[in-house]
Amino acid sequence: MSTRIETLNPETTTGEAKELFNAVQKKLGFIPNLIKVFGNSPATLKSYLSLGELTASGNFNNKFREQLALAIAEENSCNYCLSAHTAIGKMNGLSEEQTEASRQGFANDAKVQAGLQFAQSVTKNRGNVVGEEIAAVKAAGYTDGDILEIVLNVVSNTLTNYVNHIAETEIDFPKVETGKFVVTQ
Repeated sequence: MSTRIETLNPETTTGEAKELFNAVQKKLGFIPNLIKVFGNSPATLKSYLSLGELTASGNFNNKFREQLALAIAEENSCNYCLSAHTAIGKMNGLSEEQTEASRQGFANDAKVQAGLQFAQSVTKNRGNVVGEEIAAVKAAGYTDGDILEIVLNVVSNTLTNYVNHIAETEIDFPKVETGKFVVTQ
């Protein structure tokens, strides 16, 4: 594939990358192009997979983590991640309306919305949030631990957003583009 960083072929990949590809294949049933790009650096791929396991073991359910991923991908203008997390979000119960609202930092639930907006601010401002934002997210019901888990989700998703920007990873999910909405808030 014509990306700026090679998209490895799982059939011809060897060594540690091949072992990691096999694990992803077993878990997901396929190997997304992002994983094939990450395979160029097994250390980076292992870090990405570990971050995914860590975020999954935290306080947030799959649906909210997907909403965070959508809000962060929109903020970072990552079409690959928007496409992937739109599909994964649907598998986790997000409607089209919830998906598009999440991308824009909105939700019907005030606590979810506060978390999404905080994640977007952390992303946009590279962690330099003001005290009022911390107070607002706490007032919405998030603990100090929850705030740190939002930051963990920002870090995990920003890693994939940046790799996709650098590699120009070919999208292998139904394509979604940043800034284009059917449902607006």
